[in-house]
Amino acid sequence: MKKLLRYMAIVVVLAFLGGCVYLNTLLPIITGYAAKNLASAVFVSGREAKDVEAIDLNFSLIRYTSNTVDYENKTVTSRLLWGKSTAIYREGCGVTLLCGTSADELRGQRFPMGVLSEVQSEQDSIVKAQLQVGDSIVAERLAPIAKAFVNERAYKGHPFAFVVVHKGGVVAECYDKGIKPDTKLLSWSMAKSFANALIGIMVKDSLLDIYAPMNIPEWQDDGRKAITLHDLMQMQSGLEWNEDYGARSDVNIMLHCESDMGLYALMKPLEYEPGTHWQYSSGTTNIVMRYLRSRFPTDEAFLRYMHSRLFAPLDIVNPVFEQDMSGTPVGSSYLYATARDFARFGQMYLDDGCVGNERILPEGWVDYTRKPAAASDGRYGAFFWLNQCGKFPDVPKDMYYCDGHDGQDIFIFPSHQLVVVVLGFSPKPDNVIDFNALLRDILSQASH
Repeated sequence: MKKLLRYMAIVVVLAFLGGCVYLNTLLPIITGYAAKNLASAVFVSGREAKDVEAIDLNFSLIRYTSNTVDYENKTVTSRLLWGKSTAIYREGCGVTLLCGTSADELRGQRFPMGVLSEVQSEQDSIVKAQLQVGDSIVAERLAPIAKAFVNERAYKGHPFAFVVVHKGGVVAECYDKGIKPDTKLLSWSMAKSFANALIGIMVKDSLLDIYAPMNIPEWQDDGRKAITLHDLMQMQSGLEWNEDYGARSDVNIMLHCESDMGLYALMKPLEYEPGTHWQYSSGTTNIVMRYLRSRFPTDEAFLRYMHSRLFAPLDIVNPVFEQDMSGTPVGSSYLYATARDFARFGQMYLDDGCVGNERILPEGWVDYTRKPAAASDGRYGAFFWLNQCGKFPDVPKDMYYCDGHDGQDIFIFPSHQLVVVVLGFSPKPDNVIDFNALLRDILSQASH
């Protein structure tokens, strides 16, 4: 009996130690998530910290973090047990999570603010996207839906912003308490679709061939050298990846523990032949953004191009495309813009890549974007999701959409000349917005 008790005691101690070791690997992700998202919500979106903690951070182990907001130095430090993470806001860059360097070193990486001011001064001379006032009858029909969705939470979730554009005119717009029309909100993975647009513009300017090998140095000695931008955009690169948001997965390590996110993702080994296996991967978009940045002689040239050729024509003023510590915009996740900004982006795709009479994306690019990736079973195109698989059964199958974590979406309906933008907090599994019902009800009123 003593031997058995001794054995059981050893097992319990080993299990405890193993649990501590695993928890130690999770703490940078837990505290990093809290620090990064609280800092961005406070210093980029201008939200109240207590509201963010009560809504956005109120889940899993994240809710148990202790968070300190330093408004003078514009930092947030989050702690849990022996773990601690710090996120720093920098003008123009948004928030960056400290990984392996000091706050002073990070602040020393100056963002070229002159690029943005120069681009903004040029905006008066370019054709810009405009959203008109929509049909008053359609607006009257949609008003109860907007109220039920945002104010009464009738479709579940916690919506922050809701905009519906019909035939180029706004027919519904509603915001949660504390959120305003000029509040910049987090895109999460909708940022991937902006990467699609940036690639398209560079293709139009003959700066890229999406079907050619990318000549990434780290890929030249193995099968990865065959990977193309097309493979990455369709999530068929073949690279090993784990997108599980609830564990110590590749995506969580990349976002919370890596200073160069694109480099981390591109170092993954090849698991499948490129173009043959579909696997959703946030890492692919950070590989792409790192690659696009490398195509320009300087960071200033890259930023000028992105803002003048993509954001300015859409009249997206002062967007915040947050960077990792290497200086690359985090194309997988961290774009901040207003609900109307996202609506104008969706309208550009609805208008076949044009803004007014000016073509922004190359001819055929939207059709390419909507073409299903071969191994995706009709779920995915090129950094856009598709309804060809019938995920939303009461919605037309020609609908395609930008989809971000926890309920950030731009739904585009070519057959109904409709764009629907939803931003908020819709965590799985218990409080997910019923998008099928919401979109069905919007269509029923907009189609009368």
